[in-house]
Amino acid sequence: MSIELRHFRCFLAIADTLSVTRAAERLHLTQPAVSRTLRQLEQQLGVRLVDRSTHHLALTPDGESFHDQAAIAVTAFDRALRQARHTGWPLRLGHAWSAAGTDTTALLRRWHEEHPDTPLELLRIDDRTAGLARGDVDAALLRGEVRTPGLRTEQLTCEPRVAGLPADDPLAHRAALSLTELADRTIALNIVSGTTTLDLWPPHARPSATLTIGNTDDWLAAITGGRAVGVTTSATAEMHPHPSMAYVPLTDAPPVPVVLAWRDAPGHPRIPDLIALAHEVMGPGPGRA
Repeated sequence: MSIELRHFRCFLAIADTLSVTRAAERLHLTQPAVSRTLRQLEQQLGVRLVDRSTHHLALTPDGESFHDQAAIAVTAFDRALRQARHTGWPLRLGHAWSAAGTDTTALLRRWHEEHPDTPLELLRIDDRTAGLARGDVDAALLRGEVRTPGLRTEQLTCEPRVAGLPADDPLAHRAALSLTELADRTIALNIVSGTTTLDLWPPHARPSATLTIGNTDDWLAAITGGRAVGVTTSATAEMHPHPSMAYVPLTDAPPVPVVLAWRDAPGHPRIPDLIALAHEVMGPGPGRA
């Protein structure tokens, strides 16, 4: 037996849902068929990809390593089919939160005007590289330092950091704050795609209480619900205004670089055009670092 694309799709469905039952529903197969296909893949590769020793499925280290490569292979296959059928080749731009900030609309409209033959699809993916490393998108708008191997980046701008507070918090009406003034609070940390870690604070004044969350929506809910405060960039304040939320500038927190990232491999032919337009739209201007 040889490895086929169906084996990759089956593994990716299991990895994404961490459930044979949900994977079977997604693929419109029976649970035994999904389990059998996974076993065949593992036998052909000679490694165990999924740990089924507990009540909850988890990827093994080999499974984690294989996941991104399998996703890239499936995406490349699907794209080749679309091209062969002349269905067009959209340029998929990922982001984990806030996209291009207030420049998002201008970026999308300018692209549509200048490149009407290539749709630009903006996708929010809650992942450190917004789906870029695993092949879900062609390029991504990312914040902070990008350390993922195999990616190239181009810095577009920097965004100042702000504190996110409940609107009725005693500090919410201050003109500015320092990080140390938040040290005695519970800090909401987006451990999936955020740029804030406890290393942002001085060693002698690091917060002792944290609340870990996985996306911007949960971050906002934790703060507006009075469970925590947070640190983010000005783009969040611009893209997510909320009557129960206050954003206050931070005086001692370094700005966050915003970069356009793409894979260091043959990719979408319009990526150079996207880089050029992003520089035009998001380049340094009033109020930007």
